Amino acid sequence: MTEIMAMEFIRKLPTPEEIKAEFPIDDNIRAIKAERDQTIRDIFTGRDRRLLLIIGPCSADREDAVLEYMHRLRKVQDEVSDRIFMVPRVYTNKPRTTGIGYKGMLHQPDPHKSEDMLAGLIAIRDMHTRVVRETGFTCAEEMLYPENHYYLSDLLSYVAVGARSVEDQLHRIVASGIGIPAGMKNPTGGDISVMMNSITAAQSPQKFVYRGWEVRTEGNPFAHAILRGYVDKHGNSYPNYHYEDLMHLLQEYHDRELENPAVIVDCNHANSGKRYLEQIRIAKDIMHSCHVSKDIHRIVKGLMIESYLLDGNQKTDGTEYGKSITDPCLGWEKTEVLIKELAELVE
Repeated sequence: MTEIMAMEFIRKLPTPEEIKAEFPIDDNIRAIKAERDQTIRDIFTGRDRRLLLIIGPCSADREDAVLEYMHRLRKVQDEVSDRIFMVPRVYTNKPRTTGIGYKGMLHQPDPHKSEDMLAGLIAIRDMHTRVVRETGFTCAEEMLYPENHYYLSDLLSYVAVGARSVEDQLHRIVASGIGIPAGMKNPTGGDISVMMNSITAAQSPQKFVYRGWEVRTEGNPFAHAILRGYVDKHGNSYPNYHYEDLMHLLQEYHDRELENPAVIVDCNHANSGKRYLEQIRIAKDIMHSCHVSKDIHRIVKGLMIESYLLDGNQKTDGTEYGKSITDPCLGWEKTEVLIKELAELVE
């Protein structure tokens, strides 16, 4: 019997090894990544008491605007380096929530043209490489498609597993072997046990099939929680960053005896109801909770903030330079002020 699949196989794409060989990194970039990876590990273990700030556009839609943002961010990082350590968001797999239309730079290196996956693979590797070479930042990505992580694995310092992916077994077990911190978001419905199960799986040794190979991992001790708020059955947003939420999360860590209890608080999404200006208030509220409780101070390792050159967002077919074409973001002027204010609040 002939097997029938409802897919058109367009072309075979280069493997991650082939892409890395064609677009290699140099020893300087390797050294930058190694140093930054160690610093981030030290923040998660508590050896480094700085605040981790994962900040940048909702979706990295165009290289020129992203690079301008990163150069601006570099200057501010140098000013607050004793209090804050930044890992910029360069999310190149970021689609719209429905999965219809724009799916990120990986799919559409030019958001105004049709999808081209080969051009996208080259474009995202080029952009990440340029960010490291020109600014000294290694960046964060959302691991939307676990099979694609290996194309950028020699450039990234942080990975987030999204609210709609956190229950997927492949995301969990791949996160166990990526060698960098993996943040697990709570699901959109808000069930913290789902996120904790994901962290448990990622911190545990695993054996599975990955890109045609049988692989084994030792577990990722830096898998951790990201609280992003949740949505009820009627579509109403509710926050989960408050003092009581953080104390409950800490108890969950203790009950499960997981390594390196840690949380990154996402100041946007359901925590802000996607009201991007609320990120300013929320970030300061979390810092206040850290001041009130030593336990919260120890578990809160950082904040996640969506920020770009211009306030708000625009339609995918928009042409406004530096304005998000996915979720609304905090503009640069407000971002710079907020970072400096947060630096003053770090103990």
